[in-house]
Amino acid sequence: MTNMIKNNEKGFTLIELMIVVAIIGILAAIAIPQFASYRVKAFNSAAQADLHSAQTTFEVFFNDNNKYPNANAAASTSPLTLTDGTNTATMNLSSSVSFGSTAGTGNQTYGAATKHLAGDTVYKTTSAAPTITNATGTAGTALAAGDLPAAP
Repeated sequence: MTNMIKNNEKGFTLIELMIVVAIIGILAAIAIPQFASYRVKAFNSAAQADLHSAQTTFEVFFNDNNKYPNANAAASTSPLTLTDGTNTATMNLSSSVSFGSTAGTGNQTYGAATKHLAGDTVYKTTSAAPTITNATGTAGTALAAGDLPAAP
């Protein structure tokens, strides 16, 4: 009688394992798109923060030199050197954020914009309306010359 088979083995059935795998798959299908949208929001926030930093840099430059720096073509090199031909200031950009600016007559006004390469929003400001506004952009594209607001 020592060779009797025990019927009280414990473990999961194939059906139970398949249900668990299906539940994990459903949760992943919900979470992955949400994660992607959070990444885009983070990229947009970096561009917005860089534009706020640029506003501060421009105003300090104006306070020191009685004019804003010259226009800058859209670029993503950091640090970015701002100049009026005589005086200079530097501005740091976040990784993959491009910045560009326009200058008004006698460098008495400016327009500026930023965009993160992976973000989907272009952020703009001018010296006349220092609030930051946004416009829809395309994820995967850099800031273009047409995205820059005209200096008032």
